[in-house]
Amino acid sequence: MLKRLLFQASTQRRSLFGASAPLSRCRQYSSSPASTSQSSNSISVEHLEDREVSTTPPSAAISIDRSGLYNPPEHSHEPPSGTELVKHLKSIIKFRGGPISVAEYMEEVLTNPKAGFYINRDVFGAEGDFITSPEVSQMFGEMVGVWAMCLWEQMGQPKKINLVELGPGRGTLLADLLRGASKFRNFTDSLHIHMVECSPTLKKLQYQNLMCINKNDTDGDAEDHIISRLTGTSVSWHATLEQVPAGIPTIIIAHEFYDALPVHQFQYREHQIDFFIYMQRASRGWCEKMVDVAENSMFQFVLSKQPTPATLYLLKRFKWAENEDIGKLEQVEVCPKAIELTQEIAKRIGSDGGGALIIDYGLNGIVSDSLQAIRKHGFVNILDNPGTADLSAYVDFAAIRHSAEEASDDVAVNGPMTQSQFLGSLGINFRVEALMENCTDEQADSLRTGYWRLVGEGEAPFWEGPEGQAPIGMGTRYLAMTIVNKKQGVPIPFQ
Repeated sequence: MLKRLLFQASTQRRSLFGASAPLSRCRQYSSSPASTSQSSNSISVEHLEDREVSTTPPSAAISIDRSGLYNPPEHSHEPPSGTELVKHLKSIIKFRGGPISVAEYMEEVLTNPKAGFYINRDVFGAEGDFITSPEVSQMFGEMVGVWAMCLWEQMGQPKKINLVELGPGRGTLLADLLRGASKFRNFTDSLHIHMVECSPTLKKLQYQNLMCINKNDTDGDAEDHIISRLTGTSVSWHATLEQVPAGIPTIIIAHEFYDALPVHQFQYREHQIDFFIYMQRASRGWCEKMVDVAENSMFQFVLSKQPTPATLYLLKRFKWAENEDIGKLEQVEVCPKAIELTQEIAKRIGSDGGGALIIDYGLNGIVSDSLQAIRKHGFVNILDNPGTADLSAYVDFAAIRHSAEEASDDVAVNGPMTQSQFLGSLGINFRVEALMENCTDEQADSLRTGYWRLVGEGEAPFWEGPEGQAPIGMGTRYLAMTIVNKKQGVPIPFQ
């Protein structure tokens, strides 16, 4: 079936990026203890007081050692009067009478309804702040479409299914998926597309790229009548996955969605810790990193002296650790929203049938210190001018597995495998050969470049352009994982 899907899929091409190599969200990361001391964007905060033995359970009260405030480098800047988001963040800190968690800072920076990074701008592609796989080549969306169609066949070709994308960006992935699947009417006729999106700006771009119309009133905006002209498929938008109607089989796609979920950062000042003692000390030895305002009105990192509510998730993550070498780590990131989202996905798939595909950059284990800020394809300070840079962190795929398996006995988790293995097993090599049969030299170069960036590793060996602009392969940096209903068997390409 794979070969038939690949060669019968529409050969209509959209514009591809050529020679230049815009920055993807992913950066090199190592989980070894030596690497956890930090990139140029990562700021170490020292707790200046000795640890005290305490049996006090985690509580919402947060005591702060402000002597541990970080002094920023001279180049760090912020508009003197402060932007709207800066003022908002400072007002929260002032109202609380103390700092906020890194997770709360991250959530406000990305999705604040008035000034969040994603809310009022198009941040994707060469003209934006970073590039994602669907923007690299149409082949990415087509291969995801192959996976979805094969899962649909394993499900028994149901007449109605929900196809959900979390954080669809410009809508490029689903547009390419629908174009590639347009000749398979039984599949496309079964679909109802649900876009989980919080940005009004991106909703408009998704509407355009999916070539949507209101089937009853072309000038209206009643979402229950919106269809995509690509295949005639119904399209709806929702603020959360919870709002997507349940009760029918569901296929969920989460591509570079988990990495934008807010993370809590914890720091421990000792490098060598016995694991068993480690578990006993977790509530007092680990300090959550917080964001505060210093006397000079700049945002700064500071450590909590007492356990915070998020410590409960830290303890949960340590219980899942088993054989992971966590005793040597001095920093750990946990993402409660990723755990909660995965549980919601697993419960829905367990009850309604279907599956979820998660593709992101991350590790199959505990993540130490990966939070980064990207503005205009370059890394910047996390606290610099909030709301003008994307914040993202490595995904803990092991935590996703444990969350899904705990939430439902009716689902199976497969992977992770590298993006290169995932796309290669689905037949992307056959697809690129088919596309290159009837194309210009310029289109062939774009296809070759896009193919390398999706499945390659490091700089492209065939590059003959300007030095420093060689395409960088993302094939081994990104991982793919599925959560499926056990009744459907093991999905391709994890068989």
